[in-house]
Order: sequence, then structure tokens, then C-alpha cells
Amino acid sequence: MTGDDEQDEFEESQVVAGMTGDDADVETSLRPKSLTDFIGQPRVREQLQLVLTGAKLRGGTPDHILMSGPPGLGKTSMAMIIAQELGTSLRLTSGPALERAGDLAAMLSNLVEGDVLFIDEIHRIARPAEEMLYLAMEDFRVDVIVGKGPGATSIPLEVAPFTLVGATTRSGALTGPLRDRFGFVAHMDFYEPEELERILLRSAGILGVPIDKDGCAEIAGRSRGTPRIANRLLRRVRDYAEVRGDGTVTKDTAKAALVVYDVDQLGLDRLDRAVLSALIRSFGGGPVGVSTLAVAVGEEPATVEEVCEPFLVRAGMVARTPRGRVATAAAWQHLGLVPPPDLAIGGISVRTNESQQGLFE
Repeated sequence: MTGDDEQDEFEESQVVAGMTGDDADVETSLRPKSLTDFIGQPRVREQLQLVLTGAKLRGGTPDHILMSGPPGLGKTSMAMIIAQELGTSLRLTSGPALERAGDLAAMLSNLVEGDVLFIDEIHRIARPAEEMLYLAMEDFRVDVIVGKGPGATSIPLEVAPFTLVGATTRSGALTGPLRDRFGFVAHMDFYEPEELERILLRSAGILGVPIDKDGCAEIAGRSRGTPRIANRLLRRVRDYAEVRGDGTVTKDTAKAALVVYDVDQLGLDRLDRAVLSALIRSFGGGPVGVSTLAVAVGEEPATVEEVCEPFLVRAGMVARTPRGRVATAAAWQHLGLVPPPDLAIGGISVRTNESQQGLFE
């Protein structure tokens, strides 16, 4: 595993048929083994199938593959599928783990022809390692520098032909030279509720959780379009059903369980609602800078910006303006409040006052 947070949860979104082992093994192995088992992302699956089949027909290795998209959508599972479809081994690492060029050289030198090298969060790879990766991706060789100063010597090291699969949650953070060396770039989108329901039904079957269609729909509707979250909520609802119910996940059971776990009908959790509440009740709906907002909820600015904001913006509850974050009418209504009649988002029409000027960022 990569050691990054993205490895811990998702991509446990699909079903592996014929699996054996105890419950703990099953819970950490809800991954698809082939493209046909993978639920959702139909366009990416079709494109990837062509890339892999074409390479197998030619008897060569596929082009390097870059997968981008928010966390929890199946990038790691897709890398595992690529290796499975090619019948080769998968080597996993992460960008932050490759701090020095020597770390990458050691990994590349151990590859066997046809291996798939998966680098999670590839945009965080150290610059020296990234520059070494350029040559490895194009010419399947690396130059190892021995010594320092005028006496340094460059030793060329051949690398077996391999396929690099990179995953990133921030494709814009990739350097141009690295991004251009990928022959196929796939962007993974959020899942539709119907797809999440299918994932939940199959995952429940693997976990042995009795669940009805309405229960699936209730959990799917609160999963933010993300299989990782859907499976996590399924496990928590299962706990509630087994402890306080008859073990069956129904719509009412799912609702009651998610109230206990502070997940509302739109999928907002405690921190999301705290951000909205502070934005509206403490700062009159904004604009307010993210640093000030983070202090108000007792979190780091990076947590608010990277964990809460993406979904709140996508849900149409927060707008990012040049002067700061602004709560939309939907945010006021979600908290049971009446938005002010002069509320407008963006530009000069946003309500401001002198006391807020210092909050803009």
C-alpha cells in the first residue's frame, strides 16, 4: 500500500467474487479484479480497455497512465485492475515517499519487464526524483550519480520496460514535463446515486449485511458521490443495525444510524455544518477569509480548504469570491435560516461592511 490516506478506505467499493477468508480480510478486500467488475466510470473503463487490449495485441507494454480526480473514486483499485488485466505484478508507492532520486532508482532497478508501477499522489514527488522519472518513462533508463563535486560520475542504469500509473487529486499541481509524458490521461468523476446503490448492494453482499433497496438509497444519497464514503457509512449503519436493531439495514435504520454519526441528509458532517454555521452566524454570510473561518471552527486552514470546501462548493452552499468565502441562499436554508433579501454572490453585489474588511483574503 502507498501509506497515503487514500489507501486506507476507498476503493473498497466493488465486489471480488469467490473471496474466502475471515471477515477482517473481506472488509479490506472489497476491490474489483477486472474492468467488468468495476462499477461506474463507464467512459474511463472503455478508454482503458482499448489501451490495455491494444498493448496486449502488440505484445508490448501500455503507455504510461495518469488518473486524476477527487479522493475515494477508485484510482488505486483501477491501478490494481491494470496489473491484473496485463497479468503482471504491481509495485505500489507514493509521491511523498520518494524524497530522493536514490529511492526511485532502487525501486526502478527492481522492476521486471511488464511490471506496473503505481505512484499515488504523484504530484507530491520530490523534484530530483521527478527529473529521474522523466528519463525512465521515455528511455527506460536512469542515470545514477556517484560522488559529489568535480569527481562525480554518472552511471547509466537500464530499466526493464514498465508501465507507470500515476494518481493525483490535484492534476494542476503536476509539472508540464511530467504530465506530457503520460500517454493516457483519465479523469474520474463523482458517482451517480444509482451507481452508489449498486456498489452498496454488492458490498453488503460481501459483508453479509441484509439490506433493502430503500436502505441503499438512503446511504447512497448521503455519500457525496464517493464510493469510499458510501462503504464507510455502510459499515457504520451495519454496526447500528446489529446493536440496536435486528441486523437488517432499512431506510429507517439508516436514517437513525446516520443521525448518531452526525451525517445529515445531504452528506454534511459535523465539521461541514460548523463551517456553514460560523460563516453565517458569526460573519453574516461572508465574505470571510479561509484563515479566519478556520480559527472560528478550531481547525487548520488546510483542513477547511481541502476537506470541507470542495463538497460545500460543489453542493452550491459556499462560493469562493476574490474577497473571501460567501454563503449562498442554499446554505442559509439548509441551516433553517432565511437568507437576507439583498443576498447576491460574487462581485460588488455581495453585502459587506467595514467590520468585515479585515477578513477578506
